[in-house]
Amino acid sequence: MTQTLSSGRKVPQRVRNELKFRTLTVSDKQLVAQQFWRISFRSEALVGFTSPGNDDHIKLFFPESTLSPPPIPSVTDEGIVWPDNQRPESRDYTPLEFNGRDSLTIDFFRHKHGVASEWAEHVKIGETLTIGGPRGSLVIPEDYAQQLYIFDETGLPAMKRRLLSVKAENIMLIAFADRKVVEEYLGAQLADHTLHCLEGKAMDESGVADCIGLTNPLHFPSDDHFVWLTGEGKAVKALSDHFVEQRGCSPELVRAVAYWHAKG
Repeated sequence: MTQTLSSGRKVPQRVRNELKFRTLTVSDKQLVAQQFWRISFRSEALVGFTSPGNDDHIKLFFPESTLSPPPIPSVTDEGIVWPDNQRPESRDYTPLEFNGRDSLTIDFFRHKHGVASEWAEHVKIGETLTIGGPRGSLVIPEDYAQQLYIFDETGLPAMKRRLLSVKAENIMLIAFADRKVVEEYLGAQLADHTLHCLEGKAMDESGVADCIGLTNPLHFPSDDHFVWLTGEGKAVKALSDHFVEQRGCSPELVRAVAYWHAKG
């Protein structure tokens, strides 16, 4: 049963999806905004795939070698069983586009270290990859009056999906990223939205303070707002605490997701 807030708005709704593993074939690879590899996959195994939440996550399982086919696990009553108990290294990624039949697109942020970034940098058309999920989705209503989105480059794919359908009286975006990258990546979807870019700022204590300063003028109508936070774990937690404890935002209307964690 969907819960309704005092404003009459609905709360975000969690949806369970069937857990299924699929092997996909790389069908296209394009460089986007100089910072992302946009990789498209095709497979008849995508029949039944669903991703209703804009920041859904699927697991990508990276093979040790392109010379052997990627393993597919079995889903049993006891859990997930991998062949020979060898579970490949995996990372979580947001599905960017799905045509509803046989084509799925994922954007990979380019950085110097990481199994996913390395794979995306060198993968060739025709190679294969195993994916799993999304196991669950959070479906967020589109029409809260005041909406705030704080993210770094890793959150851009989810942000792109959200802006395709979002409706609001006021939307503010704060990006810990270069303006040129954000504008090129999101393009026309930025129209009529307020964008601030904390260029050169890290998602650390100083960066969080600057970010909060930009949001001080915002008014969050009671039960008619939505705040989405993503990026480095400690920064996301600090921002979430601020909006709930200091700004009086409804906890169920603040979505905080750590996409990565700083070392040390």
